[in-house]
Amino acid sequence: MEYPISHIPFRENKPRNVGQTMVIDKGLTTVEAQGIATDVGHLIDYMKIGFGTALVTKHLTQKIAIYKEAGITPYFGGTLFELFVARDKFNEYQIFLNQHGISVAEVSDGSIELEHEKKLNYITELKKNFTVISEVGSKDADKILTPNTWIEMMNKELEAGAVKVITEARESGTIGIFNKDGSPNKTLIDTIIAHIDISKVMWEAPLKSQQALFIKLLGHDVNLGNVATNEVIALETLRLGLRGDTFFQFLNEKQ
Repeated sequence: MEYPISHIPFRENKPRNVGQTMVIDKGLTTVEAQGIATDVGHLIDYMKIGFGTALVTKHLTQKIAIYKEAGITPYFGGTLFELFVARDKFNEYQIFLNQHGISVAEVSDGSIELEHEKKLNYITELKKNFTVISEVGSKDADKILTPNTWIEMMNKELEAGAVKVITEARESGTIGIFNKDGSPNKTLIDTIIAHIDISKVMWEAPLKSQQALFIKLLGHDVNLGNVATNEVIALETLRLGLRGDTFFQFLNEKQ
C-alpha cells in the first residue's frame, strides 16, 4: 500500500513467511466472516476457527470458502485436534480436515496430557498430508514449563515437521508466555528469542500492550496470533507506527 507520509515500514504482500497475523474466529456468522474477509482480508494470513467451534458451526463449509476466497488460510484450533485424540479418533480427525478442505493442522497439548514423543509422532504423521503448526504451552496455569523445556520442545517440534510453533497465551493473554496479570514472562520470552529462529515462531498476543511489546522487541514483521477479529486494523497500525504505542518506532533521531 502507498501512504501520503514517509517512514512507514515495508510490509510484504501475502503469502508471506514473516509479519504474519493469525486471527481467531470464536464463532463469527457467515455475514460477519464475509465482512472481515472483504474489509481486512488483505491483512490476515491465518484464520483460526477456535477451539471446538467447527463442530457446531452450521455453515462451516461456506465460512471456510469465504476465507479462502480472500486469500486467508483457515484452520481449526489445536483444541479440536485434542478433542479427537482424547477419544482415540486421530484418523477421523484427518478425515474431518479433508472433508472441509483444510490444509493446515494444529497439534497441541494445552488441555490434555500427551507424552511429547507421541506429540512428535502426530506431527510427523500429519506433515505427510498437511502443513503442520504446533503449539507449546499448557492452558493450565498450574502447569509450569521451564524456559529450557520450552526450547527443547519447540526445537523438536520444528524438527518433526512443524513449519511454525505457536507460543501459548490463550485468547486472554494471561498464561504461557505471559503472567496471570497479562505482563510478559520476560525470562521465557528472551530465552525463546535467543534460541529459536524467530521467523518460525507465532507469538500469541491478544492484547494491545502485548502486540506493541513484540513489535518494539522484534520489529514490525514479527508473527502475531490470537488477534481478535475487531483488532486487525488496530494491530496493523501498531506494526506501521500509526498509533501512539509505536509512534516513534520508525522515525529517525532528527524527527
